[in-house]
Amino acid sequence: MMPCYQLPLSQIRRFGLALMLPAALLGAFAFPTQVQTATAQTSQANRPLTIRADVQEYDAKNQVVTARGNVQMLYPARQLQATAAQAQYFSKERRIDFSGNVYILQKGGNSMRAEKVTYLIDEGRFVALPQSNRQVESIYMVQESDNDGQTATPAPKTPPLKPSN
Repeated sequence: MMPCYQLPLSQIRRFGLALMLPAALLGAFAFPTQVQTATAQTSQANRPLTIRADVQEYDAKNQVVTARGNVQMLYPARQLQATAAQAQYFSKERRIDFSGNVYILQKGGNSMRAEKVTYLIDEGRFVALPQSNRQVESIYMVQESDNDGQTATPAPKTPPLKPSN
């Protein structure tokens, strides 16, 4: 067999095209130019909960997802967004544990800041703990009423955050 640098130019071009064609076809089908996300749902009871992070691990035995580094959670069904250094989603217990500079925002403006927060999904309840010698901060949007006793603006449709005592 002759080394490729000794092949005539026409054969090199054909050889190069033969190598590039499968890659070009593969690129057209396997690597779309835009990232696409699909969420499988089998019923109305299933709602997507999206977690983005630098690193994620899944423990199949215990059904626990651990996300570390720049964690972002989006849960549209509950109109929640959260950021933290780490989050663990316990699918069997239906809870999420956030830790490290946790910030939770609910549509309507209610928010919470803490070092650690546990979100109990079925109860819609948050349990927040501060750093030592610090406090948990929650901000709730409170409606003002006018002189007639009616609210000046329509009430938000989202329930308020429920921190436990």
